[in-house]
Amino acid sequence: MASPGIPLDTAAIMSSVLEGVLYGAYRSPVPCPPNECSECSSGFSVLMFVGTIWIITYKRRIRDVNRPAVAVATLLFLLSTAHMVVGIIRIEDGLVKHRDTFPGGPAAFFADVSEETFVVKNVIIILQTLLGDGVVIYRCYIVWQSVWIVIIPCMMWCGIAAFGGFAVYDFSQASSNGIFTNRTGHLVATFMTLTLATNLLSSGLLAYRIWMSERKVSGIRTTKGKMSLLRVLVDAAILYSAALCSSIMCFVLSNNGLYVMADLNVPIVSIAFYMVFIRIAYSQQNRDYVTTVPRGTSEIIERRNSQQYPMRSLDDIYRQYNTSFLADTPKAHTLV
Repeated sequence: MASPGIPLDTAAIMSSVLEGVLYGAYRSPVPCPPNECSECSSGFSVLMFVGTIWIITYKRRIRDVNRPAVAVATLLFLLSTAHMVVGIIRIEDGLVKHRDTFPGGPAAFFADVSEETFVVKNVIIILQTLLGDGVVIYRCYIVWQSVWIVIIPCMMWCGIAAFGGFAVYDFSQASSNGIFTNRTGHLVATFMTLTLATNLLSSGLLAYRIWMSERKVSGIRTTKGKMSLLRVLVDAAILYSAALCSSIMCFVLSNNGLYVMADLNVPIVSIAFYMVFIRIAYSQQNRDYVTTVPRGTSEIIERRNSQQYPMRSLDDIYRQYNTSFLADTPKAHTLV
């Protein structure tokens, strides 16, 4: 059997520290404005949330604000914050409050999967995962404009909710045997595998559709597009998938590093959402768009007066289709 790795009390401290780094010290992949330094430290997860809300509401009337985007961003922020708070409480309980009273000491306390703070943390992880994956699936549907495309991702999303719920219930009823036991382990493994598969499938379908649209648009452009939005989407998918793969590897090896990686997934979901939204909103504010793209991305209306009205970029196409979460104009809300 593989080594359990670091002690559970050490894992608890490490996970809180690293989660705090992502929560408050992450460098943003969003490019700085032309006249600002590219090394600006505006990449805190909290600051990315503030930047997301600011870019949605700046100089806009209340009725023009993209409310679904505000709601999703706020929920992600609240869940991340709640997870941090519960994690701190759990460390205090295990290392201070129950240090000398809990049978077996701090290590046994953190190994008890039925402990209240552990169950609450996992509920938050599941909710954060469902929200993040749900946004990706919705984006995929908006871009493809087909229910059939997202049937499998939706079924997988339901599987994530089901196995996540069963796992949490099993935690609350289990003894202090850890998360690598047969029944609990199968639930956790299925949950993580479905999450990874859903993210890869939805992100792959989304990236493929945008890439095909960009190919068609680039054929009649005077300049070659940089496809920066597609890169941000791929970066976000890779960031999340890498964290999930690390969690799965720790689980396969029965390594306690799984406790650390599970906590890191919470701020990573938020970061992936913020980086995509800010990139699109930043592009929207720095470009003038005139021509329109029809609902079917394979058909593009002929340009009118090409010298005056330039062809729309990949950012425009994606922003039009992702009207609820990525567009930020009153007209876009009517297109859903």
